Amino acid sequence: MADLIIRDLYAEVLTEDGPKPILKGVNLTARSGEIHAIMGPNGSGKSTLAYAIAGHPKYRVTSGSVTLNGVELTELSVTDRAKAGLFLGMQYPVEVPGVSLANFLRTAKTALDGAAPKVRTWPKEVNAALELVGLDGTFGARSVNEGFSGGEKKRAEIAQLHILNPLFAVLDEIDSGLDIDAVREVAEGINTFAAQSERGVLLITHYTRVLRYTKPDFVHVFVAGKVVQEGGQELADLLEAEGYERFVKGRA
Repeated sequence: MADLIIRDLYAEVLTEDGPKPILKGVNLTARSGEIHAIMGPNGSGKSTLAYAIAGHPKYRVTSGSVTLNGVELTELSVTDRAKAGLFLGMQYPVEVPGVSLANFLRTAKTALDGAAPKVRTWPKEVNAALELVGLDGTFGARSVNEGFSGGEKKRAEIAQLHILNPLFAVLDEIDSGLDIDAVREVAEGINTFAAQSERGVLLITHYTRVLRYTKPDFVHVFVAGKVVQEGGQELADLLEAEGYERFVKGRA
């Protein structure tokens, strides 16, 4: 089982005014074969959690533990966390001019697997991943995210997820800025990935619309740097109807 286990995690973000504590004792267990959704108000620390898990240099873990498949991630470099099976889908995917998406993915796949993909089958693999999220094969020849619309960038993130096929995907607001059709296609890509054996998803989102298609096994409410409530789809529906006020009230 490729479990992502977060225990008593504290982290801070480095700002111009010095370190600012954000995560304040996060506890969460997400098992392979499951989709976990994290929902919470702006500024609650959801994205900080994603970046701290992935090892972003601006986000420093001060105490606690994050293990994936029994491997302590906080002790590893960003590259080694990826090799351990972690994938981060970013809220704002960066552009990489001059590097085609297909070549970018081939380099990443080679680094993860220790061997280059077969030249004969590689274009078919890339095209299949792109088609899964509603992008045509020409996107493989274009520079990474350059000139892509917001929705196309998010779809390309899910295509990358399928090509790299990690043990666990942390997706930071992968649904933001998407129209209805794109939400469905991105959700289909998430479901297809999660349906594999020993694969898991931690899906950070503000909205329930993507959850209508992904149907998470667990929903976690994130407030003031920690998980304050857990439940199923019904909890997401409650948040949609009532907002976060009952969970935010009285918390610093």
